[in-house]
Amino acid sequence: MEVIALTGTYDPEIKAMIAEMVPEGFKLKIVSSFEEYDQLQEANYIILRILGLNEQHINSLPNLKLIQRWGVGYEKVDVKAATKNNVAVAVTSGMNATSVSEMATLLMLSVYRHVLKLHDNVVNGKWQEGGFGSFSYTLDNKKVGLVGLGAIGKLVAKKVQAFGAEVQYYDLFRLSEADEAKLGLKYVELNELFKTSDVISLHVPANDSTKHLVRKETIELMKPTAIIINTARGQVIKEDDLVEALKTKRILGAGLDCLEIEPPAKDNPILTLENVVLTPHMGGSTSDINLAMAKRCIENIVKISKGQDLLKTDLVNPECFPIRKA
Repeated sequence: MEVIALTGTYDPEIKAMIAEMVPEGFKLKIVSSFEEYDQLQEANYIILRILGLNEQHINSLPNLKLIQRWGVGYEKVDVKAATKNNVAVAVTSGMNATSVSEMATLLMLSVYRHVLKLHDNVVNGKWQEGGFGSFSYTLDNKKVGLVGLGAIGKLVAKKVQAFGAEVQYYDLFRLSEADEAKLGLKYVELNELFKTSDVISLHVPANDSTKHLVRKETIELMKPTAIIINTARGQVIKEDDLVEALKTKRILGAGLDCLEIEPPAKDNPILTLENVVLTPHMGGSTSDINLAMAKRCIENIVKISKGQDLLKTDLVNPECFPIRKA
């Protein structure tokens, strides 16, 4: 009997959902923390969330065939070590694109309209106090700049266009002019995007080229009324530089679903700022999306067990395992 290790932090509902999906011939083991990693020794498949797997971990798991990420980020997995050990690394491509794009749009509106502060005012008996109307904004007629135009970025573009926003983007892989026209998008270089956007929304993975992509130098390019939204990875922003810009009102505000260190320390100054909206890296977590994600994870495990191809968009290290050509 092969072993599937559900590794990391999951809501009880997700654990129950996956337990019901485990097919005959497989056994499910729950591994919730790094301290329990010794229980991974017999694992053939690992579904991984939040926690990571480094070279030492992977080298010590002789039975491992697949590291299946819950989501699309895999920066906490040593892909080179996995490939060397003939272990496939997979993601659930496109599964959380809708939920993350909705969170990005929600954060834009929440920051622009000061939703959290207005709520607190009403609860505390302050009705229409604070003069928020003088520095509140709509998305209508604003220029939204997308850094990264994958599945999530394209959905964000569609959503903000429905609010009347103009969309420009920067991506290492530019669309054809025909596709840009079809989607109503304008390509600009990165510095131009920072200079001219009213809203900057980040949709790139965490890697060496994107680490601290948003820092003092790029923030200095931004309009004083601009906001920045991050539903990607905390490492994309140099947090100290952003905190300074928010403190000094160099920019209007920020909406962040992720931070450099998660969870943040209690004395992290970002927790004290009124012009930031924070959510606990849950942009991709909704009940309906969780169901689809769980199904994809189990499907990929079954495919690997049968020697079948994975979707090209799911497989991170194709040199380790055949991929679907279509």
